[in-house]
Amino acid sequence: MPSYSAPIKDQQFILHEVLRLSQSNIPGYSDLDPAFTKAILDESGKLASAVMAPLNAVGDRDGCTWDAGKVRTPAGFKQAFEELKSGGWAGIDMPEQYGGQSMPSVIGSAVTEHFMAANQAFSMYHGLTHGAASTILAHGTEAQKDLFLPKMIACDWTGTMNLTEPHCGTDLGLMRTKAIANANGSYAVTGQKIFISAGEHDLAENIIHLVLAKIPGGPEGIKGVSLFIVPKFIVTPEGRLGQRNGVTCGAIERKMGIHGNATCVMNYDGATGYLLGEMHKGMRAMFTMMNEARLGVGMQGLAQASAAYQNAVIYAKERLQGRDVTGIKNPDGPADPLIVHPDIRRSLMDQKSFIEGARALALWAASLIDQAHRLQDAAADGLISLLTPVIKGFLTDQGYAMTVQAQQVFGGHGYIEEWGMSQFTRDARIAMIYEGANGVQALDLVGRKLGQEGGKYIIGFMEHLARFCDENANDAAMAPFVAGIKAASKDLQAAVMYFMQHGIKTPHHALAGSSDFLHLLGHVCLGLMWGEMAKAASTALETGTKDRAFYAAKLTTGQYYMARHLPATALHLARITSGGDTVMALDAEAFSG
Repeated sequence: MPSYSAPIKDQQFILHEVLRLSQSNIPGYSDLDPAFTKAILDESGKLASAVMAPLNAVGDRDGCTWDAGKVRTPAGFKQAFEELKSGGWAGIDMPEQYGGQSMPSVIGSAVTEHFMAANQAFSMYHGLTHGAASTILAHGTEAQKDLFLPKMIACDWTGTMNLTEPHCGTDLGLMRTKAIANANGSYAVTGQKIFISAGEHDLAENIIHLVLAKIPGGPEGIKGVSLFIVPKFIVTPEGRLGQRNGVTCGAIERKMGIHGNATCVMNYDGATGYLLGEMHKGMRAMFTMMNEARLGVGMQGLAQASAAYQNAVIYAKERLQGRDVTGIKNPDGPADPLIVHPDIRRSLMDQKSFIEGARALALWAASLIDQAHRLQDAAADGLISLLTPVIKGFLTDQGYAMTVQAQQVFGGHGYIEEWGMSQFTRDARIAMIYEGANGVQALDLVGRKLGQEGGKYIIGFMEHLARFCDENANDAAMAPFVAGIKAASKDLQAAVMYFMQHGIKTPHHALAGSSDFLHLLGHVCLGLMWGEMAKAASTALETGTKDRAFYAAKLTTGQYYMARHLPATALHLARITSGGDTVMALDAEAFSG
C-alpha cells in the first residue's frame, strides 16, 4: 500500500525563505514565524499520514454505497472525520466570529495539500463545505451567517454546490431547476442536479446545499439564475434541526476514481430554499465558491502528483533492474536499482521539478488572496483572478501527467492494483474535468481574464517578470534562471500581442490557441517560481547554511526545469500563432470513424 509523508521542509522553505511571510505587511503574517507554522504543519501532516492516508485505498476499493436514498461512506471515514473536526482543521482559515481560527489562506493552503495528497476523496467532504461556507460568508445576510456558519465551519453540517443538470453542464443558462416564491419569503425549489460531490453521506447531521435555480419571470439564460440555500433538514431560527426537506439522493455515480466520495444525483421536489445574495445574481455569488474550488482543484493536481512521486522514488531506489551503463553501482546485488538509469532519472526529475514549482505557485497564489482580502489590494485581486484558470488547468493537466510518469516507474506493477499507483492516476483525472473542464478554463483565460481592465493584470505580471530579471541580472548563480525567464517572457508577450491583433477580428484564431496559452503561461509561472526559489537557495548557500545538500538540490532541480521544461513556451507560441484555420478547416461531417 502506498505511503505518504507531508513535505513540511519544502513548505517551510517556500513560506519563510521565498515568500518571507513574517516580513510581510499583510495582517496576521507577523505571527507566522517558522516555529509556529512548523507546529501546525507537523500536526496536519501527522493527521494526513497516520489517519487519512491508510483510508485512501480502503475508499478506493470499497467506495460509497447507496440504499433507498441513504449513502454510507467507506469504513473508517466517519471516525477520521471526527478526528478532523476535533482538531478544528476545517475552519483553520475561517473567521473566529463563527468558530474558525482566522489564520491566513496561505496556511490553510499548505494544510490542504497534506489532506488532499493523503486522501483526495475524503478531503472533498470538508473541502466543499469550506467553499459553501465562504459563499455564505460573502453573500449571506447576517441572519444566514449566524444560522449556518458556526455549524458548517465546525463540520457538524457539511456543504455542497449544485450547478450541473442532466442536459447542461458548462452552459448553465439552459438549466431547468425552478424556484417558486412562498408566502413566507422562502422558495420552493424543484429540479434535478447531477455530479454533486458529497451530496449525501453519513458523516454529518445536516447537509447545506447551495443550489442554482431560476425564478420564473426573470431574464432569459444565465442572467436569470439565482442561488439558494437548501438544507437537507430544515433549520429552525434557533438553529435546531427540524423536518426533512424535499431533497433526496436518487443515485450515486459509478466512476473512474475518487470512489470514497459520493457523487450524487440530487432530486429537489418543492424543497424549501432561501435566496442567497441578490435575485437573478446567482452566478455572481456562486463564483465565490467556484473560484475557491478551482484553486483547490489545482491543489489536487499537485497533491496527487506529490503522493505518487514519493512512492515512485521509494520504488526506484529499492527495485533492482539491470546494470548502469557506466559501471556496476550495486556490486553486492544481482542488479542495480532503477534510479541509476537515465530515463528513470528523467522521469523523477520531471516530477520533482513540477511538484516543487507547483507547490511554490500554489502558496504564492494563497498569499495573493491574503493580500487581496486583508489589505483590500485590487492589484493582487486582479492578478489572482488572472492566474486562477492557470492554477486550475495547468496544475491538473501536469499533475495528472506526473501521476502517469510515477506509475510508469513501477512498470507492470504500476498497473496492478495491489501497488496502489493506479489510484493516484484515476483520482487525479477528475481534477481536469470538474469545476470547469480545462478547455473551459483556457477559454476563460483568453476570452475574459486576459483583457480585464484593458489587459492591466497580464501587463502587470509581465512587468513583474522584467523586474525579477533586472534585479538578478548581475548574479552569476542566477544566470540560467534569468536567461530562461527572459526567453519565456518574450514568448508570453508575443502570444499576448497575437491575441490582441487577431482575437477580435477572427475569434477562432485566439480560441484555437487558448489551451496552448494556458500552458505557456503556466510554464512561465513555474519558471518564475523556480527563479524565486533559486534566489533563496543561492542566498542560503552564500551565507553558510548547515544544510547545503537541500539548497544545492534546489538549484539543480530548478536548472533542470529551466533547461528541459520552460523552453516549451516556444512550442506553445508556435501553435498559437499558427492560428485557427487548420483547427476549423474540416466540416463537421468529416469527423467520422
